[in-house]
Amino acid sequence: MVKGTTFSVWDYVVFAGTILVSAGVGLFQAIRGRKETSSAEFLLGGRQMTAVPVAMSLTASFMSGITVIGTPTEAYRFGAAFWLFGFSYAIMSAITAEVFVPLFYRLGITSAYEYLEMRFSKPIRIIGTSMYIVQTALYTGLVIYAPALALNQITGLDLWGVLVATGAVCILYCTLGGLKAVIWTDVMQMVTMLAGFVAVIARGAVLQGGLTKIWEDAGKGGRLEAFDFDPDPLKRHTFWTIIVGGSIMWVSIYSINQSQVQRYISCKTLRHAKMSLYVNMVGLWVTVSLAVFSGLTMYSIYKNCDPFTNGDISSQDQLLPYLVMDILADYPGIPGLFVAAAYSGTLSTVSSSINALVAVTVEDFILPVCKNLTEKQVTWMNMGLSVFFGALCIGMAGVASLMGSILQAALSIFGMISGPLLGLYLLGMLFRTTNSIGGLSGMIIGLVLTLWVGIGGQIYPATAEKTNPLYVSTAGCNNTMGQNYTTTAPWTSPLTSQPDVRPPLADSWYSLSYVYLSLLGTLTTMVSGLLVSMITGGCKQEKMNPDLFVKMSDLFCFGCSSKSEASEVPEKAATDFHMEADNPTFTDFDVTSKDAEKATKL
Repeated sequence: MVKGTTFSVWDYVVFAGTILVSAGVGLFQAIRGRKETSSAEFLLGGRQMTAVPVAMSLTASFMSGITVIGTPTEAYRFGAAFWLFGFSYAIMSAITAEVFVPLFYRLGITSAYEYLEMRFSKPIRIIGTSMYIVQTALYTGLVIYAPALALNQITGLDLWGVLVATGAVCILYCTLGGLKAVIWTDVMQMVTMLAGFVAVIARGAVLQGGLTKIWEDAGKGGRLEAFDFDPDPLKRHTFWTIIVGGSIMWVSIYSINQSQVQRYISCKTLRHAKMSLYVNMVGLWVTVSLAVFSGLTMYSIYKNCDPFTNGDISSQDQLLPYLVMDILADYPGIPGLFVAAAYSGTLSTVSSSINALVAVTVEDFILPVCKNLTEKQVTWMNMGLSVFFGALCIGMAGVASLMGSILQAALSIFGMISGPLLGLYLLGMLFRTTNSIGGLSGMIIGLVLTLWVGIGGQIYPATAEKTNPLYVSTAGCNNTMGQNYTTTAPWTSPLTSQPDVRPPLADSWYSLSYVYLSLLGTLTTMVSGLLVSMITGGCKQEKMNPDLFVKMSDLFCFGCSSKSEASEVPEKAATDFHMEADNPTFTDFDVTSKDAEKATKL
């Protein structure tokens, strides 16, 4: 903890108040919707949500406690290059809104992985769902553990006590209120996160003599040199890695991740669903801008005495909590607001993950086997699974403690798993010749390749030459443990000690920028999937449902689909397709059921 400072009574009041309000939203939604207990209501909010709350929920879902703590640290140590992800957010929003949203909304799916069975086969759907569950459990464990550890060591809050409390609150309002509770709680938590950043920046500006002085200090310290046009794919952050690799990475996160898909298909019209992505884009811009400027503020304050190098903290991820307790401890309630901001991000992400995990488990594993369940039984099953996955995510927090820097580790998880999955979806949506054998083979090859690179990068972290850590000083410290110093391996993974001997691949293959992992997985899956499909004869089905493919009419069309259209088509889509060989066949939507039977016999 900082200079003997601890949480005051008001800090605890603010922090506890945030958690209680979150739980209260779940109770309110449970009471308000007590007559609407259907599975669709629980998992999709009855498909009655509007654009703005869904947009804020989309932003909060992945702007987690990791963002609150990790992004300012990123800007402090590596400069403002992370802000370039704002361009990636714009590209991601356009691709997701214009390509993926119309297709998923038109099919009326609950689980994003239903599409894989419609387009390929049931085994591929099961594999895709399983990959998502593993990815989400790991990521959620990291989201719970990393902020808790940093805040525990700075504020003195009991680590496992806070972990369990976080999981318990999420379980409570996810179980009672379903998706509506998650979305409306996300709205409140998003506001709290932004307020935490504003408090840090405002106090820093007062101490440093204004925002202009902070900007000048950042410029002198090299923190504003964001545009590096070096095409080297091994350099951690350049303009090209962030714009090209970052765009694909965020597309894989937003377009096919159940946590996000479940939100925009809960909108009452396609127009609201698309608009939620564009409003979300603005929310991401605001969040990343405040987070990066918080990091620049931190540098301005600690430019002459780096707390990590000086031994005041044991992890770089503790920098922002350390700053908060250092400059805001004299203002009762403000440190509590920051802790609430970090945990608001954690709560929003964990609750989103729990709700999404319940949705894919019920839709992809349980309902296809147990087809005679009553609506009440499904509702109780949803609630029971919420408790189970909440407990699982708390347990995964221990595994997440073995990962490295929280921000990079979180994005690496998505790159390694979501990249191959995105490639599989694109194969199905863009190429009619792709068959199940090609799709599955491509995904497996892409997954093996990204896991090889990603895990190798964890064991053999890239050198400072590729990560480019910026200069930090301890010249102004009262009790300096060393001289002016620049960290040479800032992303060393605690998974293993730094090896004495690095294999040849360590400085080439394993040093590939983590931002490119998703792009590598996507391209490998698509290329190998198309080749295998060609070798195995391609897709032999002559007639496939055109709604399974991207249509030109989908692009930039906000008013071309009504709520009724979106609700009628899925019912027929769900009943009209059947499996032949390893590919689904669809009848056209305008044929009668008798015609469909004849077509099936033929």
